[in-house]
Amino acid sequence: MIAIIKTGGKQYRVEEGGIISVEKLEGEIGAKVSFEEVLMKGDEKDLKVGNPFIKDSKVEAEIVGHDHADKVFGIKHKAKKRQLKKFGHKQPMTQLKILKIS
Repeated sequence: MIAIIKTGGKQYRVEEGGIISVEKLEGEIGAKVSFEEVLMKGDEKDLKVGNPFIKDSKVEAEIVGHDHADKVFGIKHKAKKRQLKKFGHKQPMTQLKILKIS
């Protein structure tokens, strides 16, 4: 069974037993989290689509790690002044293992 959940302003396709990386969630490694904002769930035979979310449906997951995404670089430049500033950002991420879709 697969589902599409919403967290951190983004949508993720998840399936039971899969590992996904989402924007940082509070909690320690091994803690359980659940997502009630399920947009779609089902399989090839039975598919449910929410309007916008499916009532009485949730996805349970376990935090397996915290990490950072790849570094993204940016540049600030002032024309005709020979001024250039380079900066970078690493977004904190959380890895989740999907336990149950209900």
